Amino acid sequence: MKEVLLKLNHISKTFAGRQALKDINMMIHEGEILGFLGPSGAGKTTTIKIVTGQLVQSSGEATILNSDTRKINEEIYEKIGIVTDASGIYEEFTVYDNLLLFAQLLKVETLRIDELLERVGLKEQRNQMAGKLSKGQTQRLVLARAVLHKPKLLFLDEPTSGLDPSTALDIHKLLLELKDDGMGIFLTTHNMEEATKLCDHVALLNDGNIVEFGTPKEICLRYNSDKKYRVLLNSQEEVILSQNPAQMAQLHEWLITDEVEAVHSCEPTLENVFLTVTGRELQ
Repeated sequence: MKEVLLKLNHISKTFAGRQALKDINMMIHEGEILGFLGPSGAGKTTTIKIVTGQLVQSSGEATILNSDTRKINEEIYEKIGIVTDASGIYEEFTVYDNLLLFAQLLKVETLRIDELLERVGLKEQRNQMAGKLSKGQTQRLVLARAVLHKPKLLFLDEPTSGLDPSTALDIHKLLLELKDDGMGIFLTTHNMEEATKLCDHVALLNDGNIVEFGTPKEICLRYNSDKKYRVLLNSQEEVILSQNPAQMAQLHEWLITDEVEAVHSCEPTLENVFLTVTGRELQ
């Protein structure tokens, strides 16, 4: 059975009378990516701050690597990695020296630095001043620093926000590799497409509440009440068919006469589900 790395039981948080989180329950296992999804202000960053010991919850219990998050010690911080929008770099240091500093602090062998620079695609920028990096390269450096010590659990707060599609894809590939290595990843994002690609389980967060939880596929199928199919015919005509006897008979006839180029089901996306459940757009 896979180890439980993070567990939240009935976590709530109140700021000046306003409840930012309401009865949050979830867990993350090793080798799993959990997506914590919702629009800005939904409570994603607050949750990360609680589970990493930066904030104390108003009620409930949270454990990280079997330790109470209210009593995180140095040993726990040596086993986790954190990437947030406040994760800066030393611009006057080279890319290599940025990692060297943390390698020394975390007692990591320096051989790990070059290995990681190649893995994140910054080998050619090794001796470049970090302040000269592009936004995408900077984000790769921040991510490299967060996993330098091979943490058991990685927290990522909107890691691809504002990045071009190519750079975001490279980061997605790295995250899946880290997952395959056994790392647990807590990913916050408002990008539902990203979550669908990466996450084993997702929690949809709205106004501090988890309104849906499950695998991306489970959640989408749960709301697929109006079953329809998109059919592309050989003539390049595209037809939407509902699941009823007459239209299914038409589809069967087209298949028998080899008139169908492709068939796709039309279940809702995570973004569609979020809109259905909350009545809110993500942006």
